[in-house]
Amino acid sequence: MYRFPIVLLSRHLHRRKLSSTASQPLQLPLSHPIYTIWGSNTGVGKTLVSAGIAASSLLSSSSPVKFHYLKPLQTGFPSDSDSRFVFNKLLQLRNRNNNPRISLSVSNRVLNFSPATTESENEIQHFAGEEGSFSSELVCKTLYAWEEAVSPHLAAEREGFVVKDSAVLETLHKCFSEVSESGVDKERSEVLCIVETAGGVASPGPSGSLQCDLYRPFRIPAILVGDGRLGGISGTISAYESLTLRGYDVVAIIFEDHGLLNEGPLFSYVRNKVPVLVLPPVPKDPSDDLMEWFEGSHYVFNNLKEIMLSAYFERIKKLHEMPSKARDIIWWPFTQHKLVPEGGVMVIDSRCGENFAVFKDQKTEVITPLFDACASWWTQGPDAKMQAELARDMGYTAARFGHVMFPENIHEPALNCAELLLQGVGKGWGSRVYFSDNGSTAIEIALKMAFRKFSVDHGLILDCHEDATNERSTELMVLALQRSYHGDTLGAMEAQAPSSYTGFLQQPWYTGRGLFLSPPSVSMYNNKWSISIPEEFQWENKKLENMTFASRAEIFHRCRDNSELAPVYSSYISKTAVDLIHCEPDIACYGKLMTGGMIPLAATIATDAVFDSFIGDSKLKALLHGHSYSAHAMGCMAAVKSIQWFKDPFSNPNITSEGRLLRELWDDKMVLKISSHSAVERVVVLGTLFALELKAEGDNAGYGSLYARPLLQKLRVDGVYMRPLGNVIYLLCGPCTSPEICNQLLVKLYERLEEFDGFSN
Repeated sequence: MYRFPIVLLSRHLHRRKLSSTASQPLQLPLSHPIYTIWGSNTGVGKTLVSAGIAASSLLSSSSPVKFHYLKPLQTGFPSDSDSRFVFNKLLQLRNRNNNPRISLSVSNRVLNFSPATTESENEIQHFAGEEGSFSSELVCKTLYAWEEAVSPHLAAEREGFVVKDSAVLETLHKCFSEVSESGVDKERSEVLCIVETAGGVASPGPSGSLQCDLYRPFRIPAILVGDGRLGGISGTISAYESLTLRGYDVVAIIFEDHGLLNEGPLFSYVRNKVPVLVLPPVPKDPSDDLMEWFEGSHYVFNNLKEIMLSAYFERIKKLHEMPSKARDIIWWPFTQHKLVPEGGVMVIDSRCGENFAVFKDQKTEVITPLFDACASWWTQGPDAKMQAELARDMGYTAARFGHVMFPENIHEPALNCAELLLQGVGKGWGSRVYFSDNGSTAIEIALKMAFRKFSVDHGLILDCHEDATNERSTELMVLALQRSYHGDTLGAMEAQAPSSYTGFLQQPWYTGRGLFLSPPSVSMYNNKWSISIPEEFQWENKKLENMTFASRAEIFHRCRDNSELAPVYSSYISKTAVDLIHCEPDIACYGKLMTGGMIPLAATIATDAVFDSFIGDSKLKALLHGHSYSAHAMGCMAAVKSIQWFKDPFSNPNITSEGRLLRELWDDKMVLKISSHSAVERVVVLGTLFALELKAEGDNAGYGSLYARPLLQKLRVDGVYMRPLGNVIYLLCGPCTSPEICNQLLVKLYERLEEFDGFSN
C-alpha cells in the first residue's frame, strides 16, 4: 500500500465576527444522522466515545463514509483540544489497522477563538489506499475556543470573548448545512455527524445558559455518556432526567466499566426503553496511546453505531408516515377534512418557546422552526426559558400529588393559585374562586351563578330544603353581544347569537336564550381609527355618524364618557372589559393562557354576594357542578408560575414599570402601512393581538370562506404559522414576545399582501 501524507499548515483566519441573531431559520437537516454526545459529568469520557464512534464508522465500513465531529465549546485551548484528540486517534488507528481498502482524509479546524489563546493551525492529512480503494473523510471542527481550563461562561468573561447563545446556534446551524451538502451524493448511513458538548448536561455555556437549554432549539437526539464510578448511578440518572425533562430523545447510555456493575440499576431505571452499553476499563497510564483499548472496545462502538442508525431510520419513517396515518384515524376540530389537501398535514416534532419545530420534506428533509402566530389557539405565552421552568415545576407537582380530588380538600398549588387570582384580576371585587377544566365550562359555571343570584334577588327561589324548582314559571335569558363566542358546550352556545357554530348542522338543540346586542366596532382603515355605529343605533338616533380618532388611546380614554355616543350606548348595554371601562364585574372567567398553555385549567371568580346565594341548609341549594379534574395540582402550579412570570418585569420585559399593563408590541408605522393596503378592509390592534380583515365579497367573505388560505400558505413558507377565520386573519403573540419579533411578523405579512392580488385568484 502507498501512503501519501499531506499536511497543510495555514494561519487560522476564521475568527469570525459574531452575530447576535440568525439570518436564516435554525433548521436541523435530516438527510443524514446527527447526534449530540452529552456527559453525566465532566471527565466521564465523552471524547473517547466520540473517537470510538468515528473509528467504527470510518475504519469498518465497506463504502466511503463522511464523519463530522463538532465541538461547539472548548476551554483549555490549545493545550487541550477534543477535536485534535479525535483527529490524532483516527490517524493512529488508521495506521495501526493499515486497511488497504480505505483511503482516508482527516482535517481539524478551529473557527473562532479567544484573543487570549495562541493562534492555532489547521491540520489536514490524507492517507491513500491501494488503487480502487474508496475514500472516507473525517472532518473535525471546534467552533469556539478559550484558553483557560474552566467553565465556558467563566472563561468567556475572563478573556473578554463572550458569545451569545444565538451566535453559537447560528454557527452550529452553518456546520449542519455543510454536513447536509457534503452528503448530497451519499446514502443516509454514509454520513454521520456528532456534536460533543462541554462538561456535564447542566454545565453553563459561554453566556451562562445551561447547555441542555442552549442546544434545545435543535432538539438533537442524544447519546448520554454515563458514569461507572462510585456515585455514578445517581449522576447518570440525574443527567438522563435533565435531558428527557427538556424533551430530548436519549437513544443510548454508554459508560466505562469500573467494576461496580452500575449498568444493572441503570438498565432497571430506564425500563428497557434505552440501551445501556458498557465499555472496558480505560488504562490509567498517561503514556498509553489507547490503541489496544479502542480495539477492545470496537464491538461496543459498532453496537452503539447500529443503535444510532436504527433510531435515526425509525424517526425518519415515523415522520413520513404520520400525515397519512393521521388522515385515516384523526378527526380534527374546526376542520373540513375534504378540504385538507394531500400533503397539507403538518407534522410538529416539538415546540421550543414560541416556535413549532416542523418536519418538512421538500428539496431536503429538515426540522424547521415555525413561529406560532396564533399562540396555539390563544393559549401559549412562554418563551423557551419559561417553558423549561414550567416543565420542571409541573414534573415536581405531578410527582408530589399526581391527582387528588378537590371537594372539601385543599392543596398548596390550588390555594396559591386562588390567592394569586384574587390579589390580581379579582382584586377589589372578587372573593371566591371556582376551578374547572376549560373556558367553556367556566362560562357554564358563571351562567349557573348568575341565574341563581338573579333568582334569589327577585324572589324566584324559596328558602326550602326540597328541590321544588321543577316548574319554570320564569324564563331567564342572558344579555350578550352579537358575534360573541363563549365555547362549545351546549349551555355556553345558548348564550351566543346565531352563528356558524349554532346552526342546525352543528347544534339542532340551539334556541339562543339571550338578547344579543350589537356593539360599536373599533378598527383602523387607511391610517385612521374609527368607531362604526351599528344599524340599531342609527335607528334610535339618526344623527349619530361613524366617529374617527387620531389614535387608539383616544377611543379607550375615560374622556369618551362625555362623547355623544356614550349615553346612547349606556342605555343599550351596560358592560365590555374591566381594564378598559373601569367597572367591576360580579362574575368573571379566566382560562387558556392562565397556565402558560401547558395544560387545561379555568377559573370562575365571583363576589361574596354571588357565593352567598348558594348558601343554605340543604345540599340541593349548593352549586351542583364539578369536574373530576377540578383544581388539579399540575394546572394550579402552572397557573401560579405563569401568572407570576407574566406580571414580573424581571421575567417579562414587556411589562410596564407599573407592573400592570403590557407595552405596545406592534409597530405603529407597519400597522398604518398595512391598514392602507388595497387588499385590506380594516385592522385591529390591541395588546398581543393584530387582526386583519381582507376585502372580500360573496362566497369569499365570512367564516366559511377559503379566501385567505393562499396567503397563509405563503406565510408558512416564511416561517409563520397562522389559521384563518374566513377572510379574517390574525397574529397573536405571547406576553413575552419581543416587539422586534412582532415587527418581523408584520413585515412578512405586508410583503405577502403585496403578492396577494396575484395569487388570490
